[in-house]
Amino acid sequence: MQHVVQQHHHPDQRAARDGRGPSRRALLTGAAGLAGLGLLTLTGCSTGAGAVTIPEQAATGVARRGGRLRIARPAASAAETLDSASSLSAYEYLGALYNRLVRLDESGQTVPDLAREWSGNDDGTVWTFALRRGVRFHDGSRFTADDAIASIRHILDEKTASPQAGVLGEVMTADSMRALDPYTLRFELTKPNAEFPSLLTAYQCYIVPAGAIDTIGTTGIGTGPFRLSSFAPAGTGSIEAFDDHFAGRPALDGIDFFSIQDTTARVNALLAGQIDLISQTNLDFATARVVAASQRATVARVVNAQWYTMPMLATSEQFSDPLVRQAMKLAYDPRKIVDTAVQGTGSPGWDNPVPPQLAAFLDEPREHDPDKARSLLKRAGHERFQTSIYTSSYESVFTPLAVAYRDQVKAAGIDLTVKNASADSYYTQIWMQKPLMVSYFFTGRPIDQLLNQIFRSGSSYNESAWSNPTFDALLDDARAEMDDAKRLTLYQDAQRLVVADGADMTPMFGDRLVGLSRDVVNYAEFGFEFDYLKIGLAR
Repeated sequence: MQHVVQQHHHPDQRAARDGRGPSRRALLTGAAGLAGLGLLTLTGCSTGAGAVTIPEQAATGVARRGGRLRIARPAASAAETLDSASSLSAYEYLGALYNRLVRLDESGQTVPDLAREWSGNDDGTVWTFALRRGVRFHDGSRFTADDAIASIRHILDEKTASPQAGVLGEVMTADSMRALDPYTLRFELTKPNAEFPSLLTAYQCYIVPAGAIDTIGTTGIGTGPFRLSSFAPAGTGSIEAFDDHFAGRPALDGIDFFSIQDTTARVNALLAGQIDLISQTNLDFATARVVAASQRATVARVVNAQWYTMPMLATSEQFSDPLVRQAMKLAYDPRKIVDTAVQGTGSPGWDNPVPPQLAAFLDEPREHDPDKARSLLKRAGHERFQTSIYTSSYESVFTPLAVAYRDQVKAAGIDLTVKNASADSYYTQIWMQKPLMVSYFFTGRPIDQLLNQIFRSGSSYNESAWSNPTFDALLDDARAEMDDAKRLTLYQDAQRLVVADGADMTPMFGDRLVGLSRDVVNYAEFGFEFDYLKIGLAR
């Protein structure tokens, strides 16, 4: 749903690497057993971390050739699959096993992957992609345009139930593609879209062999830097370096994945030297300080990786009035939210949903004026505005964020009651149903998809149910505008409208705090992917 460390090696680290990973007993023991080893319990963190600061980034350097990285991830559904088009994908495997036609760089620009270059016609209805030659899949077959066509048709197939089907389906059908030759692919869209290539950067859009579509969920055959050696849904798995990868062999020999449901158990496995990296886990600040103070482990930041939102349900009685929504924004200072909720490990959002690292970001902070907010509420007939803000333990920052916001808006006469809901049912019974709540997405979306998917009228991910015809028209105009500078202006006008009238507040972008071994170098993450070629071990 996206925020150079000096290396210090502990003598026990090398010994800990002799095994392939945590034993079955250690995994089953979980937090209780590992706490008995004198490690972390989330209710009683070590006091030795008092003066520790969180590192700004992961360690960099030359990784040694070989070695195996051990990754702990949350236990997923038993229906988990290696089919990237599915909504139940095993995220950590995807970027290692597959490539897309194109991908996003960290500034949100579309760059080559399996496609070398591309171009559109004058109105953005026809796009032609020149593909890399000599690329092989893990089964030895050659990648051609037919594989790309079959992969994208699989996404569009209703039976796949892919989250990306609706995005692509707005501008194309299964018959919109044809191979001009084995290495030239043409898309003939049903409507203009100047940002069409960026829609192919989604993590569902990986390319697999045309003949492997039916079994891809278990075989994982791709063109990526690693090939699959084993996979158990919601369980363990392993991948091995693919020597014939078109961009070169990765530094590691392989990666082993372990599923550990409990967050405390994942952290303790890291502190005990049983795993090297924790994925899909944003450490809370107190835990991150304990990890950073340890001898074996440290913390890396994925800057602005977490996009935190506070949707005001625009169809509710409380927030149907734009004056009330504007007051809710003017009443708080996002800079203080960052300082309080995440201890400065993030960036203020100022209610603009576009992360500051994206090239399309509009750098125009809105005003903070509690007196004006109070005046607007009086005009709207809500001089002493009272409501509830919902949160849960689903994500570690939700409740600190809700409390920080509640405390700030008191100066504008807004009285909020923080209500904690069950994490298990938060996104089925609270999200898009209660008038005000805390939510989040990962960053890493291209600008067109971000604005259309989360804010366009009627979108299934429009969590505030906000609808603004002027905003929708701006997005339509942007998609039809082939001039890059003019299209950027339209996207920035759309951002201004979200800030001024939108019902989904963006108080901040939080850095994801990732726990990893001090032996890991060149960890970098964007969206759902690591840099699988460069990540490695220093010793």
